[in-house]
Amino acid sequence: MIKELQVVEKKSTQRRPEWLRVKLPSGGKFKEVLDTINENKLNTVCSEARCPNMGECWGAGTATFMLLGDVCTRSCAFCAIKTGRPPTELDWDEPARVADAAAKMKLKHVVLTSINRDDRKDGGAPIFAATHTALREAIPGVTIESLIPDFRGVWDALQIVIDTPPDVLSHNLETVPRKYRRVRPQAKYQRSLDLLLKVKEEGIRSKTGIMVGLGETREEVIELMQDCVDHKVDVLTIGQYMQPTKMHHPVVDWVHPDQFAEYKEIGEKLGIGHVESGPLVRSSYHAERHV
Repeated sequence: MIKELQVVEKKSTQRRPEWLRVKLPSGGKFKEVLDTINENKLNTVCSEARCPNMGECWGAGTATFMLLGDVCTRSCAFCAIKTGRPPTELDWDEPARVADAAAKMKLKHVVLTSINRDDRKDGGAPIFAATHTALREAIPGVTIESLIPDFRGVWDALQIVIDTPPDVLSHNLETVPRKYRRVRPQAKYQRSLDLLLKVKEEGIRSKTGIMVGLGETREEVIELMQDCVDHKVDVLTIGQYMQPTKMHHPVVDWVHPDQFAEYKEIGEKLGIGHVESGPLVRSSYHAERHV
């Protein structure tokens, strides 16, 4: 009888390496972005997810808008966003507020994401569609990337987003399949792959992202990249997982920059059109390059 290999995961005892240290957010442009977001009563994944690149991105006048509120129905072990029961009704003024903020910030490329709304059959998809429309009306020539949830596999909800398509439709795999039960207990790896293939079949540029340092192996990452190729993913982002609080999944490994460079090389050789791979890479980092 062959026993399944058990991978024992221990928290890294090493201090955060030098290559992951970033400057604290500051500067006039940063404050301008913060003021615009607050004035429009908006949420950003930058602040809610404690992104290490917030200072760089906001300092350059860009941000990723988070739709559908700041309370998620899921409890992923890597994520700092609050879990709970969001308000039942959708905020139909939100698309206009996002478009207004993006216009004030003079954005040419806008990235949208959201919390999960598993309490709704449509998953909040109509707000994505309405925001796409509002942005195109407010900013002629704007390009849009939307990072969407899996809508629990309700493809009618996905179709609502596709019918008013962004330029890039993104959905993150987040980690290798072995880690799903621990890291993404309410998600399914194959369901996420199926969503990415459906996006591509609709003729929309598809994108996904993962974190490393959660205890995955190099071989598992390469297998995931092959799955991306098989499901016709155009863009893959790979970044270092960083534990937001002590209550979240520990960092198992601090992945060296050389390993990120190798992942990029392997992914693009396998056939992924663009691989953005580095310790500080996040799914919306340098998103304007992924159109």
